[in-house]
Amino acid sequence: MSGAFRRITPFLWFDTQAEEAATFYTSIFPNSRIVATTHYSKEAAEASGRALGSVMTVAFELDGEPITALNGGPIFTFNEALSLVVHCEDQAAIDHYWEKLSAGGDPKAQACGWLKDRYGLSWQICPVDIEQLVQNPGSVAALMHMTKIDIAAMKAAATSA
Repeated sequence: MSGAFRRITPFLWFDTQAEEAATFYTSIFPNSRIVATTHYSKEAAEASGRALGSVMTVAFELDGEPITALNGGPIFTFNEALSLVVHCEDQAAIDHYWEKLSAGGDPKAQACGWLKDRYGLSWQICPVDIEQLVQNPGSVAALMHMTKIDIAAMKAAATSA
C-alpha cells in the first residue's frame, strides 16, 4: 500500500486498545507495519474526555492494506455487522490466522469460518475459492457444521452431494 492512494479505509473504534490492537494485528500478517500514531491534543482531549497526550489514532497496514484505529472510548463497540475477511491460499494459512486471531477471543462467536478476536472484532477466515465452494449445496451443508473452515471437508462434501 505504501505510497498508493486508497479511497476506502477501514476505521476501527476501540475504547483504549488501538495501539495494542494494531501491534497485535501487525504481528500476525506479513507485509504489515505501524505507519503513524497521533496523540490527543489539548483541544481534542477536552472535547472527548480523553487524557492529554494519550494515543488517539494508529494508522497501520495489514499485508499492505491500510487501516486506522481510534481510541474513542467505550461509547461504541464492535459487532458482527462488520467483519474483516482474510482470504487464505491453503489450509495451513487458515489454521495460522484462525489460531492467532481467535486467541483470547470469544469461542461462542466461532461459526462457519467467523471468529471474534480478543478486542471483539469479527473476522472471516476463508479459502480464496469460498465463493465457488458455497455454490454447492453439499459444501454449504458441511460449512454449517464447522467453526474453523476445513477446505478438504468442504470439497469432499461438494463431490458427494
